Amino acid sequence: MLKDIVTIGGITVHGYGLMIGIGFILAVIVAMRRAKGYGLNQESIIDIGLIAVISGFIGAKLLYVIVSFGDFMKDPLGVLGSGGFVVYGGLIAGVLTCMLYCFKKKLSFMSYFDIVMPSISIAQGFGRIGCFMAGCCYGRETHSILGVAFPADSLAPAGVSLLPTQLISAAGNFLIAGILITYARRAKYKGNTAALYLALYGVGRFLIEFLRDDYRGAVGFLSTSQFISIFFVIIAGVLFYVNKKRGIEADKLIDISNGKKEGSL
Repeated sequence: MLKDIVTIGGITVHGYGLMIGIGFILAVIVAMRRAKGYGLNQESIIDIGLIAVISGFIGAKLLYVIVSFGDFMKDPLGVLGSGGFVVYGGLIAGVLTCMLYCFKKKLSFMSYFDIVMPSISIAQGFGRIGCFMAGCCYGRETHSILGVAFPADSLAPAGVSLLPTQLISAAGNFLIAGILITYARRAKYKGNTAALYLALYGVGRFLIEFLRDDYRGAVGFLSTSQFISIFFVIIAGVLFYVNKKRGIEADKLIDISNGKKEGSL
């Protein structure tokens, strides 16, 4: 774990921030390459990426404030200035603002939704590595060989063997990205790749929550993220159904050598 990577002239490079930066850059690069392959506007990908980062940051912090509302009422600045975020808040805000962007620019939202979701998963994977370096989002105590003891300056309880749920989540996110990129090549209907992301991430997040031990808020006997995960899976099912009813063919990879789309006659 490296909470702080290096300090130069009073400026400290934090491990979490570095991973977020690397994840964002790689996510945009992958999305731009895929956008070109599917005949979509690469400049729009940059716009969407910037919009998603800004709105995602605000949304993730807003949902954290809601989850920690009791603490927020006692110390507003303390909660706002903390490193606390809820990923689902960022996802929801990012999708909604990018939907508005596509509507304003008269772009096919579903086309770009399909293109960017694998990149979102890549960015999330690096974000979770950042969580591991900072010690947040830690798992339950364990005596298995998987256990990791965090140092005293970490956000996790120091010196206690804990499940590295951050790394498990990161591996899951990278796996989802790979599945989506592969699936997109043969997706039948526009919007199905994005729907598959919602389903896979929703199920994965619901399950990983059972292994985590940090405070994340609760809705009844479920964590806040588990509660939202249920709706993500439901929305995914609705999207698959609606996409099939609409019958709009998914964007296909362009064969640059002959100008034809992959799978076309």
